[in-house]
Amino acid sequence: MARIPPLVHLVLTALLSAATALPVAAARASRLELHPCAGVAALCGELPRPLDPSGRVPGRISVHFEFYPHTGTGPALGTLVATEGGPGYPATLSRADYLELFGPLRRRRDVILMDNRGTGRSGAIDCGALQVAPRWTIEGVAACGRSLGAQAPFYGTAYATDDLAAVLRALGVRRIDLYGDSYGTYFAQTFALRHPRVLRSIVLDGAYPLDGPDYAWYPNYAPAMRAKFDLACRRSPRCARRPGDAITQILPALRALRSAPFAAMAEDADGRRRRFEASASLLATVMFASAPALATVRETDAAARAFSAGDQAPLLRLMAETLSGVDSRDPSDAPAKWSAGLAAAVLCGDPPQIFDMNLPPPLRAIERDRAVANYALRHPLAYVPFTIDEYRRMPLDYSFLDECVAWPHHPGVRPIDPAHGPTPAYPDIPALIVSGDLDDITPVADGAEVARAFPHGRQVVIENGFHVNALPRGRSRCAARVVRRFLRTLEVDADACAAPAVRLLPRFATRAATLSPAYPSAGNRVDTGSLRVARAAVLTVGDVVVRAAQNTRGAGPGLRGGTFRVRAGGRRLELDSVRWTEDVAVSGTIRVGARPERPIVADIRIAGPEGLRGRLRIAWLDEPADARASIVGRLGGAPVRATTPAP
Repeated sequence: MARIPPLVHLVLTALLSAATALPVAAARASRLELHPCAGVAALCGELPRPLDPSGRVPGRISVHFEFYPHTGTGPALGTLVATEGGPGYPATLSRADYLELFGPLRRRRDVILMDNRGTGRSGAIDCGALQVAPRWTIEGVAACGRSLGAQAPFYGTAYATDDLAAVLRALGVRRIDLYGDSYGTYFAQTFALRHPRVLRSIVLDGAYPLDGPDYAWYPNYAPAMRAKFDLACRRSPRCARRPGDAITQILPALRALRSAPFAAMAEDADGRRRRFEASASLLATVMFASAPALATVRETDAAARAFSAGDQAPLLRLMAETLSGVDSRDPSDAPAKWSAGLAAAVLCGDPPQIFDMNLPPPLRAIERDRAVANYALRHPLAYVPFTIDEYRRMPLDYSFLDECVAWPHHPGVRPIDPAHGPTPAYPDIPALIVSGDLDDITPVADGAEVARAFPHGRQVVIENGFHVNALPRGRSRCAARVVRRFLRTLEVDADACAAPAVRLLPRFATRAATLSPAYPSAGNRVDTGSLRVARAAVLTVGDVVVRAAQNTRGAGPGLRGGTFRVRAGGRRLELDSVRWTEDVAVSGTIRVGARPERPIVADIRIAGPEGLRGRLRIAWLDEPADARASIVGRLGGAPVRATTPAP
């Protein structure tokens, strides 16, 4: 008899288990067909839905969802639902993250994931040219809207929340605990206003409000960006000792880019060559977009100072990495993995704009220009250290102000406003809002506003946290523990919840001789010059660890030459003549621990200046802010014993 693969066995068990009896029976009663999902231990379903509930605009959509039965025996204690960000990402594509977050709760709780209309397997919108465009343009966004025609307004958030309510009814699920991250928090709040009685609790991870005064100008965005760099600097002893705040250190580079932008080329962490204009607006994108989050906070200050001193490579690399980071597409450009069309439809249909979307586009553009001029007069420092024009030249879906100015107008179509549901106020349910204090995409101030909207809202701020903290890709394991405890007990316990401090890079260097030497320990027999080379090696290894975390191709470049490869899911890194300085080449392996309490260990070979050769073992713990790296080995035939601040 053939052996049943474990995954298939789990699905078959789920199908036959009494645990699924209620949802399966409800699905049958509503003539909804459930079937084993391909490759995952879940039941899949497709619920037909009208695109326009009123029927005035024709069209139907099939809403895809996955049902994960609880793994224990007996009836379920409840149902957990997770909804994804973007907008444009399907929830089922992030199933591994959500199932890991919910893992300890799944014995007694079912899980449901639904792809919002227009995403994933729920009729992902493919706006051809916009989906593959190197960058969004006003014209490209408008063309996408024209291709959608009168159906465009019905891909909005409110309609997607009604789809989820319909799926729950079809499955006989009466109450849920709803988790949303990033744009998913916008969806979740809309669901709370439209379907409050379905909610037992709500968790919003990286939250921002649905509307409010000056909403369209994103007034908390720039203050949070500045605070992000200032907080990181104050928590880094070397940076804190320098005069002025963190932004002051960056101003000389900004002034140089403002006065003389130039054509540039650099490789991102995947080794893709990016051609771009190095400009004040691209520096703004680096600082606002948090993409990549860790590298930009860790290195922008040092890269800007290096740029002002004539070393362009570090800042140009950050710019190339940011251009990759703000691109939501995967290499295949598949709309089922991220739909640019759905993103445009939501962003142009739901949130308030600085102009009246009911105006025809030509009149809208006039109103926009008038609004920008008036705002610049009243708030000239709104986006400091950048001007409002530099801010507007960031990618459209990061600067927000201009992207929808030419979106088609549909007279007579009045889509549902996501900020106003059947009930006038947020429901009186337990609500947990998780914010990172280094997150400027959904700032702490935005999260606080959302928490105040719920009668029983509670905000937990994760120190050193970036955007979205409870999922596995977050930097804080404690955020996930806070969320799980809340979902289990409806109580909040956030004592001493923090992510590891960001160790800012002190400086970049082109030659090892300009670095501070590592500190010699007992048994060291090498001179100061060799200790500087050892310090360069530590910084090289640290740089590769940061780049590998961003890598998606399995290989990437060193800052000034050489390559690294990513093995074993990022736990083993292989270096081939990687150069962080021009005169020190590092080869060998790095082992990255699966948990923060396990050390990062590098066994490397060095080819240094003036023929210096040697082997070193470097090790450090990544979590303590004041962590130190140990250095043991030989350089030039002499023993090395030293320590230095961890990279």
